[in-house]
Formats: sequence, C-alpha cells, structure tokens
Amino acid sequence: MKLDAKALRYMTNEDFRVLTAVETGSRNHEIVPVTLITDIAKLRAGGVKKYLGDLAKRNLVSRMANAKYDGYRLTYGGYDYLALKTLSKRDSVVSVGNQIGVGKESDIYVVAGSDGNQCVLKLHRLGRLSFRNVKNKRDYLRRKQSPSWTYMSKLSAMKEYAFMQVLYEHGFPVPKPIDHNRHCVVMELIDAFPLRQIDDVKDPGKLYSELMDLIVRLAQHGLIHCDFNEFNILVGDDGKPILIDFPQMVSTSHPNAEEYFNRDVECIRVFFKRRFQYESYLYPKFRKDTKREFSLDVKVAASGFTAEQQNLLESYMEEISEKNPEINDDSDEDEDEDEDDEEEEESDAESGKDDSQEKHSSDERASCKNTH
Repeated sequence: MKLDAKALRYMTNEDFRVLTAVETGSRNHEIVPVTLITDIAKLRAGGVKKYLGDLAKRNLVSRMANAKYDGYRLTYGGYDYLALKTLSKRDSVVSVGNQIGVGKESDIYVVAGSDGNQCVLKLHRLGRLSFRNVKNKRDYLRRKQSPSWTYMSKLSAMKEYAFMQVLYEHGFPVPKPIDHNRHCVVMELIDAFPLRQIDDVKDPGKLYSELMDLIVRLAQHGLIHCDFNEFNILVGDDGKPILIDFPQMVSTSHPNAEEYFNRDVECIRVFFKRRFQYESYLYPKFRKDTKREFSLDVKVAASGFTAEQQNLLESYMEEISEKNPEINDDSDEDEDEDEDDEEEEESDAESGKDDSQEKHSSDERASCKNTH
C-alpha cells in the first residue's frame, strides 16, 4: 500500500467525521454497518452514504460485497489519512514527499514539518503478511471481539516511539523522535546510509568494536534490540553508527534475553566476515559483559507503553515469525508478493479503486493541510 496524500487537501470535515466513524466502529466490527457509521458520525443517512462512496473511490474505505449487511471496513489508506490529519493539525507533518524505504511491515517517507525541515515518516503496517492467518491462532486482543491490524500497527508505533524517546534522552545514537499518532512515527532525518549498502569502510575493526560496545551498552541499560543487523544500522559520513527500528526491542529481564543478545552479536560477526572479510574472536558474552546499571525498560513502561501491551505485541511478532520465517530475511524481493496478497484480500470489495497510487516524482510534494 503506497501512500498518496494528494487527496487529503480536498477532504472536508464531514469526510473525516465519516472516516473516523468507520475507525471507531472497527473496534468491535470487522465490517462496520452503515447504520452504525451514521449513528457515530451524527450525520443524515443519505449524506453518510454519499461520503462513504467518495471515500471508497479514494480507497480509504472498502465496501464488502458479500457481507450479510451493508457495511464498510477501514483500509490502509484510510488509516494513513486519519493519522496524517492529526499530525498536520499539530504541524508535525505538513507535506509528504518521496518514499525512501519499504520493509515487510513498514513504509518510510520523507516529509516536512511546519518549519520546513525534512523529517522521516514511518508507517507501521503490521498485518501486511497474512494477518488473517495469524489472528485465528491466538486471541491477541483478549477481551476485544475482533483482532485488528490497526491496533497491532498502533502498538508497534507506540513501542517504537517510546523506546526511541527514552534512548534519545539518554544519549544513544538514535534519530530524534518528533511525534507519533496511530501507526505513524515522525523522526529526525539522518544523513547516513544503511550498513547493508556500504561495501567498504576505512577501519572495519573500529566500526565492529563500536557496534559491539553499543550492544553491550544497551544491555547495561536493561535493553536488547533483538534486530541488531546491517538493515537497522545507519553509518554517517563521520563513520559513526546510528541505530534504528525498535519494535522488537525487549528487556534484559525477558526469559529469552540471552538468546536475543547472542543473536544480535552473531548477526554483526557474520556480516563483517562476509562483507568486509573481518573476523574477530573478541565479542561480548551476555553473562559476563552485561552487568545491569540502569533500567530504561522501566522508564519505557512509565512512559505509557505498558507491559501488557509489550507482551501482546511480542506474542504477535513471535507468531508471524513462525508463520512467515521470511520476515527476518529483511530483503525487499518479496514486496511484489506482499502487494499481490493485499490485492487478493481486496478482490471481493467494491472499493472504486483508482490508479492514482503512483510514487511521487522527485520534485512533487503533496500538502497535508485541509483547505476546507
């Protein structure tokens, strides 16, 4: 699902009232009845149907053709617009530029705030990998009636923002967090390249040592990244590493902490041997080198991301890793397959989908401000 924010400027307050009503109804309904949408939006029934039709043409909601009742469900695009609307009200995001990255469960865009400075917008898209198959295996939402990809994506964004904020405040080399809403996180744009794109470094031994020290330092502060690899490490012109991507991070008190720690260490060792022909027999050991000095995991919980939410998200991530082992492959070659899965899921919907979802050109920028 590619983000196309061009239509955002033309949407009225009524459009957003109806779209918000679909989101609200989605908490208890996989397909939200039109009658419920009308009640929540507090608009005339005839007007609501017109707005729903317009939203469907923009692929922000999807009408289900084979449902037992007349109803709609929220799409990725609709959730994107709701988040962008909120972020634009806060002046965190006022324009959207090019897509600069895509992963199995996230999309990355360059955006600008009200001050004109460029930032990064990360849209968490948990559920892209066959969430329908996963949700039937475990009651992720417990007392909630319907498992929701929107809720899981929101949890993932909440976690990333919470961890990034705590790490940044304590001097770790991470992007500066700016804002978040729903499944979106806005952060500082770093002028650096992913380690996986770098074929040669001046001193691989120095970079190797710095990365191992960073793994140890995290553990001494009570945290393990759990996905510490060449895809989630940026290297700037000064050769210093910057760490990104935190949805899988766990506390050192986790039952599998040692396993996760050793996996992070091994990922760096294997990569440096393969890419730079550098191998060191010196590497950190969990029991020996990770004496806990601080408890940033406790601070994260105090920030609002609770242990219950952490366990819920962790269970989900473990489940999709089991069902979709390629999620840890971190390659982009299966992206077309992901898009095919999404199109198949929408095949029975009367969404009025158009062909406007093309990648922005390098000089194009879509305004997020509502002109109405």
